[in-house]
This record gives sequence, C-alpha cells and structure tokens, in this order.
Amino acid sequence: MSAVLPPHPQANPKPKKIHAGPLDWRKLVEWLSEDGVISSAEAHRTITRCAQVQSAQHPMIRLASVGITRLADGKPLDIETIAQWLAGRAGLNYLRIDPLKVDVGKVADTMSALYAERHKVLPVQVTPYEVVIATSEPFVTDWVAEVERQSKRNVRLVVANPQDITKFTVEFFALAKSVKAALKAGGGSGSASFEQLVELNKSNKQLDANDQGVVQVVDWLWQYAFDQRASDIHLEPRREQGVIRFRIDGVLHPVYQLPMGVHNAMTARIKLLGRMDVVEKRRPQDGRIKTRNPGGDEVEMRLSTLPTAFGEKLVMRIFDPDTTVKNLDALGFSQHDAERWEQLVKRPYGIVLVTGPTGSGKTTTLYSTLKRLATEEVNINTIEDPIEMIEPAFNQTQVQSHLDFGFPEGLRALMRQDPDIIMVGEIRDLQTAEMAVQAALTGHLVFSTLHTNDAPSAVSRLMELGVPSYLINATLLGVLAQRLVRTLCSNCRKPDNTTSRETLAELVKPWQISGGYQPYKPVGCVDCRMTGFRGRMGLYELLTVTESFKEKVSKEPNMDALRRQAITEGMRPLRLGGALKVAEGLTTIEEILASTPPLS
Repeated sequence: MSAVLPPHPQANPKPKKIHAGPLDWRKLVEWLSEDGVISSAEAHRTITRCAQVQSAQHPMIRLASVGITRLADGKPLDIETIAQWLAGRAGLNYLRIDPLKVDVGKVADTMSALYAERHKVLPVQVTPYEVVIATSEPFVTDWVAEVERQSKRNVRLVVANPQDITKFTVEFFALAKSVKAALKAGGGSGSASFEQLVELNKSNKQLDANDQGVVQVVDWLWQYAFDQRASDIHLEPRREQGVIRFRIDGVLHPVYQLPMGVHNAMTARIKLLGRMDVVEKRRPQDGRIKTRNPGGDEVEMRLSTLPTAFGEKLVMRIFDPDTTVKNLDALGFSQHDAERWEQLVKRPYGIVLVTGPTGSGKTTTLYSTLKRLATEEVNINTIEDPIEMIEPAFNQTQVQSHLDFGFPEGLRALMRQDPDIIMVGEIRDLQTAEMAVQAALTGHLVFSTLHTNDAPSAVSRLMELGVPSYLINATLLGVLAQRLVRTLCSNCRKPDNTTSRETLAELVKPWQISGGYQPYKPVGCVDCRMTGFRGRMGLYELLTVTESFKEKVSKEPNMDALRRQAITEGMRPLRLGGALKVAEGLTTIEEILASTPPLS
C-alpha cells in the first residue's frame, strides 16, 4: 500500500477478465453482494437509493456517498475500503497515493495532463523497466499498449481512490508545468557556488523571482507543506540540483528535486516576501512570512538562510496556528505534572525555566502557558531572538544584535514597562541571568529557557554562569525539562505482547510500573505513510523548588543529590514519564530510549 512500489523489472500483470469496460455502480453492488461484503438486503436497498438520483460521479464515489454498511461489522463502506476491495477483485495491488513518494517530474514526462484526465489514470512511479500507473477503472486497458510503446517500458496497473487520482493529477501536472515554465524563462542556469563550473557559450540569464512560474511553484510548496503537516521546509542546494525536504513528525522526507535555476529563483522569491536582502548571499539572514493554510487559518513561518558550498540553503519553520491554544493534556502533560505546573505558573513572582535541546517543544510549552495567563489585567512582555510567532496577547520585542540590543538590554528596558510577566527567549550568559534574577526579586514572574539535559542540571548551569546559590534559592520556582517523541498511529497500531511488565520495569529501575497497561507496536498504514507513527507528544520532568531542595542547593549542590531530592518531592524523570506513555500504548520503548537520558 506504499506509494513507492518495489521494482518489478519484467512483470506486467493484467486485470482478471471478469469484466471489460468502464465500471458501473450496479455491477459494483452485485459484486459486493457476491463477495459477501454486503448482504443481499443491503444490495437491494442500495440499488433502490441510487436509482432514485441521477449522478455523473464515479461509481465508487457514488456508492461511498449513500452509506452502504458492511455485513461483517455494520460499519459504512468508505471509498478507500471500496477501492481496496475492487483491487483484490481485479487481481491488482491497491495503492493509497502518497505525494511525498512520487517523482513529479518523471510523472509529467510519461504522459500529458490531458491524456491522464481522459483515461482517469496517473503515473506514480517510473523505473528503467516499468511505469506504475494508478487507475480507478481497472477494466479499461485499451490505452496501456500506447503508453508502453511511447515510454518503452512495461505498464503495471494499481487501483487507487478516484478522488486522489483527480486531485493529484491536477497538482502534479500543474507543478511540473510551473517548473518547466520557470526553467524556460530563466535559461536553466544556476548561480555561483563554492565549486563554480565554467561553461562557455551558455546563457547567463537568471530567473526572475516574480516570474509567474516561480510564483506558482512557491505557492504550491507552501500549500503542499501545510497539507502534509510539515513543521519545517528545507530548500537545499546541491552540486547539480536543488532538493526540497519536509520535516514531518521529527523526520525529514525528500519531496522534490529542482533545477538549480528554479531553486535559486524560489529562494529569491521567498527572501523577497520575507523582507530579506535578496542580493546578499554571503551571510546568514532571518525573516518571517505570514500566509494562510488551505483551511483559511493564518500561519506564521520563520525563515533562515545559510551560505553553503553550492549556494544558499533556506529553512522555513512552520508554526501551527493552534499552538498557543493547546491545553496541557494536548501537549502531553500527565495529570500529576499538569496540576503541579498550573500551581507553579500562578505564583506572583520568581523564575520558571524550561529546558531541553533544540526542537524539543520548549517554545510551544511557553507560548501555550503564557496564552492562558494573558488576561486583560496582566501585562506580558517578551524579549526573543527571534520572535517565534506573533501573538497579539503579548508585547513582543526582537533582539537586535547589530544595534547592541541583546537580552540584557531588552530585559533592562522591559523592567521600565510596568510588566507583570516577562518571558526571556534564552538565558545565555551571566548578564542575562542576573537581569532575570533582578526582575524576579522586584516582583515579576519570569519565564525563560536553558539548554540542559534534565531539570536538575538547570541549577548547575546557573551556578556555572556565575549566579550565587542564595540568589537561585531566592528566585527559582521550578524547572521543566521536556522532549518530543513520536506517537503511534491509532489506525494501525497493534498490541505488543513482547513488551512485558519486566521489560518496562528494567527500563525504569528502581521505579515501579503499577496498574493496568497495554503496550502497542507500530505497524504502518496509508495514514501514517507506513511508518507506524503519526504526530508527536511531549515528555516532561518537572522539578519544583522546595525548602528542602534549597538546602541541598546551599549545602550539597552536586547533581546526584539535587536529582534525588527532586524525585523525593514528586519529580518524575523523563524516562519514567516515557515508560508510562509506553504502558498506555501511546509510543514505543525504542522512541523513549532514543529521546531521554538514562536513569541514574
């Protein structure tokens, strides 16, 4: 069911000769009844309902819309189920088209858009030996010989959802057309790279960032990324071509390869829209763009460029419009930690730190928390580098290093703005740490981030920066360490009988896993791109500073002592929290081991 099918050098399977010509909805109902998928009574009711309304819809779409119920479980037959059943009936493979696994350029070279639309087919894979073509009419094959002759390859048919074929036919051929138009307009040349290739008698004409083909490709790129739930878009220059990759659920996926001329024009177009210096390519730049996703919601994108050996690399970080309104349960907090976190952030003054590596969800947690605290009676000010997402409920300030306006200067200025709550993007040095401490001592609630492996390490980090232990005790309220792990796809996960209570107990020694549990394992389906995972959730380790903990900071500030004291007072280590998620069937042991520090 994967979109990229294994090579099949010589085979050219043909549909079973049980029917010839276009599908008919009455014939489909008859076959469904013959195969025992639906009852004879349901078949009679379906024929009666469909006969009352004339429709030009594809027979599979028509049957899915009337709500046929399966004999086995009484559930309605959706179009994917009907398409999968039909593939088996026709003796063909079923395919759920995954656009991330289709080489759009090769698809467009196989046949024209007009030809694909006329025959209701779509090429999805091209190898030296064959062309794999998705069809919603498996018994119409009079066009196969012509495609085999033109492509000089065997044709292998697979059955796909007619709605997907229609949708992706439009998208794939429109993209290929835009790329070709952009390339034609620019003569196909790239720009200078570290290894400049000198070619004589070649056009040096560069693509215009506002060329219509370039505009269309950039628009497609964004809409495509939103549709695929991407968190980051990478435009990477290579020696011969540009490469587009999407990060989805923390994993990078190759999407498309572009001629360097088109890649450079796309980069220039995006820099132009992000109000960046289009001409400057020798130094890194930052920018931001606001656009809308297919649902009409505003989406913030943060841009970052970096000079590489073969040109400018551009990364776009996409911020989910729902990020700042997620509740603690949606973020992945257990009830134990959620209650303690809520009590912590309602304190009138002090410092609350969130720690973890880059990409662990610290910003999401902070924005979500601040959003809930942002009432009309509270003045919330942030100083960030850069501003991750524009939020109207906050007063946000951007660090300007070239103007000698860093975190310390920003904090100093914010103190004169009558703030109630201050968020500092990151504590990087002693000067910023001292300003944060001063703000907390003068009656403000301060949120900030640090890069440490776990929560107790934040105390050691502050000491290493030069903050005295007595000031840490006077201001620090708590530390939240976090990680992101992939969650199992709920549509295909299966119980994992190999993950026993002993396995989990070994993972989290010396803690005990109590209560009922059911671990699951990844399987893979079309909804999760055969990975077995869909989406991510947070793992949290919350340290709250108590009087006993303060004594340890003053008298025994080594990591082991601080960690033991924090655990005694309710802190659940990251790995223990992860093991509980495994026991609940939300993720796997492998994910937890890869993402969390070991227990000591």
